[in-house]
Amino acid sequence: MVTPLGWTVVLLVPLTLGFGYGLGWIELIVVGFAGLAMLVIATLYLIGRSPVSIALTVEHSRVVVGEPAAGQLVATNPGRRRALGVTVEVPVGLGLAELVLPGLARGAGVQRQFPIPTGRRGVVPVGPVRTVRADPVGLVRRELIWADVAELFVHPRTIGIPSLSTGLIRDLEGKPTRDLSNNDVSFHALREYLPGDERRYIHWKSTARTGKYMVRQFEETRRSHLVVALSLASSDYGTDAEFEMAVSVAGSLGARAIRDARTVSVVASEYTPQFAKRKVFAVRLLSTLTRSRLLDDLAVVEKSETALSITDVAKVAGDQATGVSVAFLVCGSTVNPQELRAASVAFPVGVEVIAIVCDPDRTPGLRRVSGLSVLTIGYLEDLQKSLARSVAA
Repeated sequence: MVTPLGWTVVLLVPLTLGFGYGLGWIELIVVGFAGLAMLVIATLYLIGRSPVSIALTVEHSRVVVGEPAAGQLVATNPGRRRALGVTVEVPVGLGLAELVLPGLARGAGVQRQFPIPTGRRGVVPVGPVRTVRADPVGLVRRELIWADVAELFVHPRTIGIPSLSTGLIRDLEGKPTRDLSNNDVSFHALREYLPGDERRYIHWKSTARTGKYMVRQFEETRRSHLVVALSLASSDYGTDAEFEMAVSVAGSLGARAIRDARTVSVVASEYTPQFAKRKVFAVRLLSTLTRSRLLDDLAVVEKSETALSITDVAKVAGDQATGVSVAFLVCGSTVNPQELRAASVAFPVGVEVIAIVCDPDRTPGLRRVSGLSVLTIGYLEDLQKSLARSVAA
């Protein structure tokens, strides 16, 4: 490719030579031939191809925000001749890492590392690697792409918290319901055998007494279901620090539930498109298959003016989730108690609703508001003590 400086020289050469010969101006003629010589010499720098082979690796594909991370370039010379030195450019997020590789003999190799910024939560694209050959003046350059783009997930910071099954969840082994099932652990009654019933549930004593096949019928039991609702509405947070703390709280709660092998749903506000005629009442369901998958999804969430507030998120989550035992509502300091009460009534009676308000400017505390537990934390580490107070209360 020809750089902007190169195009400038290309345009100046005919102009200076034309005006120089036309006006008899020796200095312009010299400038014209000097520019032409520079273009010829710059073109010679692009002749040939370097035999160097370059591979890109990222040491860790997932790190916590603030942890050091680095990428590594491995350059080898599989050719039969010595490779000249080359400049390598690696796009890192919005920045650019530039490395200079030395000349390599046949079969030789070299490694170079470069830092990757992890000061902010998100996904940092690294690459593709480009080798650049250019003349010293910078008139022309030749780029060759060697590797694909690698992604580094920068996870939010999380902390270890006590098991959510202790004190908060009362139906650890499953809670019987009024729904009947043909296969469960809570016996309900006997009924006549129907085609398709399993023979192992036939009650032989009743069958012998009545002369008809009788089978057992059970009450359906349900496992505890935790819901962690995270608001992405900008109006629910006073500062960016509050929002980042809320993301960390949601990650800590979800990670602990996954570790406890609980049934957990982590939901976040959905955005309303810019030109939509009405607000979109929906939530985004984050992956809870593994802890890493959950933190991957939390790494890319961002607050928005068009996202649903915590009250609307609770209403949608309460309608969609079934068998909820405990619901955590995570928001910022600008949410008032009336909004929290409105969010708590979106869940059925009997659901333990805990609102976690992230406010670095307030003293951590616990208060009960109409059956709703409101935990206020100033730092992420306050989450442990606040949950312990909630369980004790």
